[in-house]
Amino acid sequence: MSNRSFIICLLIVLFSDLYADESYCFRIYLHEKGETEYTLERPESFLSPAALERRQKRGIEVGPTDLPISPVYIDSLSALGGELVVQSKWLSTVVMVARDSLFAGRVKELTIVDSVKWIWKGDPEAPYYGERTSEDRLEARDMLLKNVYGYAEEQIKMLNGIKLHEQGFLGEGLKVAVLDGGFMNVDRISAFDSLRLIGTRNMVFPGRSVFEGDDHGTKVLACMAANLLGLMVGTAPKASYLLIKSEDGRSEYPIEEDYWTAAVEYADSVGVDVVSSSLGYFNFDEDEMNYSVEDLDGKTSFISRAAQLASQKGMLMIVSAGNEGNSRWEKITFPSDAEDILTVGAITGNKNKSTFSSVGFTADYRVKPDVVALGTGSTVIDAFGNIRYGNGTSFSTPIVAGLSICLWQALPWLSNQELIHLLQSTSSQHKKPDAELGYGIPDVYKAYKEGLKHAKKQK
Repeated sequence: MSNRSFIICLLIVLFSDLYADESYCFRIYLHEKGETEYTLERPESFLSPAALERRQKRGIEVGPTDLPISPVYIDSLSALGGELVVQSKWLSTVVMVARDSLFAGRVKELTIVDSVKWIWKGDPEAPYYGERTSEDRLEARDMLLKNVYGYAEEQIKMLNGIKLHEQGFLGEGLKVAVLDGGFMNVDRISAFDSLRLIGTRNMVFPGRSVFEGDDHGTKVLACMAANLLGLMVGTAPKASYLLIKSEDGRSEYPIEEDYWTAAVEYADSVGVDVVSSSLGYFNFDEDEMNYSVEDLDGKTSFISRAAQLASQKGMLMIVSAGNEGNSRWEKITFPSDAEDILTVGAITGNKNKSTFSSVGFTADYRVKPDVVALGTGSTVIDAFGNIRYGNGTSFSTPIVAGLSICLWQALPWLSNQELIHLLQSTSSQHKKPDAELGYGIPDVYKAYKEGLKHAKKQK
């Protein structure tokens, strides 16, 4: 063998070893979902009693998008060398992982397939966090304040939320799904001792705990559900919470839109009323996958289409505007461009726009963000149970979400769209919304009184 041939063979071996563990994920768009045993006449066979009860309460009909994808179709895809990762019955898509990129070509030959999109590559077995070394209870060591809300008082008072709470509305009776990257130690932190937890779900790593690794969701959840008098009381401490991990912190690929969509569909299936999500996307590890500002029309991105569908199912969707206000992108991120959802930006304690808070309008000139709340110096709780201050629309969003939950408890006859309109119309700059603050700072107590007044007129 010549030296040149030897070197070529050696390089082939080296590159084979380098990429031996690399896999690819593909989003497969189906022409339709195929025949199944399920029918719209018997929705109880594919939707839970809680999901059906919530839809009946909100006047939402079960429709074709609710029907499951045929398992025969999924088997056909798997037979070509793929393994199911996640699926969306609403958008008729299936995500498959395969060891070789040629899988996409084989799939395209199936008559049931409309198109295929590459959405991820990497090692599916790559670790993303370590195991917890301790299960000790985490007590807050911060100084107690004299007021009930502790360090969170200002962010609730800014939206006139304390007056709404004083009417007895703390979120009781409503189910909330929080979609995030992880909720580290929520099960150990004393501020969450009274958390009304209805379940957890890990979309990225099925079967793994959501209470490990990432604490972004811990901080987000604290804004709503913390209940430690004199230290921190959240905006909806008596609501019931479903915690879902949909963010893969190891990389940034469009597959996270699929995890998010699956999370929202799962939330719908268990009868959730409100979804709060402090996640947003626009830029990925592969430049060819990036979105453009022109895509901010609520119809182009996969995740925004899912968000609007979730709203059509009757859930109140509340999402963060994004933290790109002082970056080259500048604009809101996906899915905050979706129609029929509430998008939240961030302001400072002086009620000025936080410099990082993403701006609107959408590509089709709709007002976004819708409303704003404190996002610079928001009070949160870290993974060790301590009071901290955080910056981001990630925290202004749950502040608004929690008080929206309380408002819906107070005015249960409203639809999700009526509630959004009520919040917009009673916010600080509702007469002249702009691309930075939208309709402005909500006044939830004013919204409550307006809602009661309108209800009396209808009688």
